[in-house]
Amino acid sequence: MAKRFFLIVLDSFGVGELPDAGRWHDEGSNTLGAIRNHPNFSCPNLTRMGLFNIEGVGGGVASPIASYARMTERSAGKDTTIGHWEIAGIVSPDPLPTYPHGFPADLLAEFEKRTGRKVICNLPYSGTEVIKDYGREHLETGALIVYTSADSVFQIAAHEDMVPLDELYRDCEIAREMLTAPHNVGRVIARPFTGDYPFTRTANRHDFSLTPPADTVLDLLKAAGYDTVSVGKIFDIFAGCGITESHRTTSNTHGMQVTQELQSRDFNGLCFVNLVDFDMKYGHRNDVAGYAAAATEFDEFLTGFLTGMREDDVLLITADHGCDPSTPSTDHSREYTPMLIYGNKIKGGVNLGTRASFSDIGATVLDYFGVPQKDTSGESFLKEVLQ
Repeated sequence: MAKRFFLIVLDSFGVGELPDAGRWHDEGSNTLGAIRNHPNFSCPNLTRMGLFNIEGVGGGVASPIASYARMTERSAGKDTTIGHWEIAGIVSPDPLPTYPHGFPADLLAEFEKRTGRKVICNLPYSGTEVIKDYGREHLETGALIVYTSADSVFQIAAHEDMVPLDELYRDCEIAREMLTAPHNVGRVIARPFTGDYPFTRTANRHDFSLTPPADTVLDLLKAAGYDTVSVGKIFDIFAGCGITESHRTTSNTHGMQVTQELQSRDFNGLCFVNLVDFDMKYGHRNDVAGYAAAATEFDEFLTGFLTGMREDDVLLITADHGCDPSTPSTDHSREYTPMLIYGNKIKGGVNLGTRASFSDIGATVLDYFGVPQKDTSGESFLKEVLQ
């Protein structure tokens, strides 16, 4: 009989600062804490699954229907790439490079030469603010808006009427090819926008990620003959490695629709989902109300999804880092993440405490399918929760 494992990452849904948060200037960050009391927040399904029973969260229910844990990031960072890589079995002891003062002049000179376009900005910036401040100059000159953030990213913004999408994506591929060690940033991101000032970002974002340095859970499952289905930016995060089928999405709503459709389909393996709006639209924009409403929308999705689970289905909900929308910072935050695991063959109410690494999730996925871990990190908790 086919076995299906749905691994859903709520991008940036942290549950409180890690002990080393001060190293990252994230003291006091708590993404869930920032939204849980907002009027837009209503999450009865997550509550009965045990979200608030997780260590350090508070306010749990008497008999959670899922088992739960608080996950610790062992990797040196708080970005999307290494967070997902760790979930999938790779712990990154060294942080990916960041550029708080912009990229080196010689690097950008070579980029300009290869693309045939000048570069403007070259500073850490909010993605919505950078097109307000540089969008008109871009349209006047044709120069690419290159910017970064506190994360390991090289971002290129361009108006779709000035730089067609295929050219923008090609420029990103050029940057990705150039950005090798010591400038091996986690992601090169195409950030197209359209319209008139103050401009609007479109859904045609595309991430060009660093190739994982070793095999991940996805590679091992694929090699063992299992389906590995990605939803959202999972394909980009893993540079397509180990993925047998991918579905791009334009929003959380679209991502949940695709996941619901996949639930009604036969496959045998892992469905790995990223819901990016929590981070991109709400965390980075300090939008507490929007973040709370997005959590409520996800909870409403769970009503039908939980009912539709088959006998051998497993659902695991987690996150890759935090992005507290209530702090002055608009950057990711160094936080614990939640882990809720549910299914007909999964015990409810097992408190797995605080786990030592996100990679315990990947180890558990492999254990469920009987695939050896080989060189991937993590300690499976399957035996503790399996009926």
